[in-house]
Amino acid sequence: MKKTLSLVLMFVLIAGVLAACGSNKNNSNNAGSSASSSAPASGSASAPAASNGKPKKIALITPEPIGVNAFFVLMDEGLHKAGKDFGVEVKTLESTDPASIEQNIRTAAAGDYDLIITATYQVEDALKKIAPEYPDKAFAVIDTVVDLPNVRSIAFREYEASYLLGAAAALVSKSGTVGNVVAMDIPLLSKYTSGFEQGAKSINPNIKILVGYVGGYTDPAKAKELALQQNGQGADFIAGMSAAGDLGVFEAAGEKGFYTSGQDTDNTDGKQVILAQLKGTDAVAYETVKDFVEGNFSYGVRDYGLKEGGVGLTNVTKEGKFPVSDAIGQENIDKLKKISDDIIAGTTVVKNPLQP
Repeated sequence: MKKTLSLVLMFVLIAGVLAACGSNKNNSNNAGSSASSSAPASGSASAPAASNGKPKKIALITPEPIGVNAFFVLMDEGLHKAGKDFGVEVKTLESTDPASIEQNIRTAAAGDYDLIITATYQVEDALKKIAPEYPDKAFAVIDTVVDLPNVRSIAFREYEASYLLGAAAALVSKSGTVGNVVAMDIPLLSKYTSGFEQGAKSINPNIKILVGYVGGYTDPAKAKELALQQNGQGADFIAGMSAAGDLGVFEAAGEKGFYTSGQDTDNTDGKQVILAQLKGTDAVAYETVKDFVEGNFSYGVRDYGLKEGGVGLTNVTKEGKFPVSDAIGQENIDKLKKISDDIIAGTTVVKNPLQP
């Protein structure tokens, strides 16, 4: 009798433990649903589950270490914000050279990642090689175009924001000479220099524009040297277009008193760095994830300019972290806003230097 009673009690305890486990599992799922429903509207949709019942997994592969390059810092921030908002598992893999780019993309594609996001012309060769080998995997590439059936390409109309920056430089300049310190002499970066020239000459057809190339994206010392040379030739506004190299341009501006601008994020300082050409890599990374988890992901080219909020200029298209500099003045900011509106409306057409 005692033995029978002991067995009964044992079965009751086991049943209770199993019920508790089932209850905890349900509570965990409910908690996840509750967190999702309390997220902002932009992240209110829950991530679709894979066939194994697990959340989608998304990898971001950068072509170089993130470091201080705002272009990649913002992209990483956008990815992780989307991961949090949508309950998606995300991971960033930083590459160091072409071999590691290919290795990282291949590892992600061969693994259980559902979407692989990467960026810039530096990954083109690897992506063109690997994406066709995994036709059922989804890929996205930011800031370049790879024409493959399973790749979404995300391009920016940087020349529209550069037009605004060039116009601003011409409005600021007292000497009639301005400069550009550019990372590399490559077609992609002509979207910056060409747009700048078009905008500057729309204000002052006779303006002199100096252009110097650093030879890379991470050389502040060389960028500073070029900025000092241009200032010595009379440039009183010198736009930084050299990624991490812009830090050298800013340093030169602080020493010599000329005005300058940065790129990608608002890196103005309220003193000499009075403008920043904005590029929303965080927004496009976020939107790419959003489209994917909501079932709205499509391939082909997605294009972002002033109209879509993908590019812009501080205090013109987006409020800056510092008030409008006296070097520009609110009257000129209003002129620049009108130019921006005209570009969006199509009444002012900015030529894309990469198209005939």
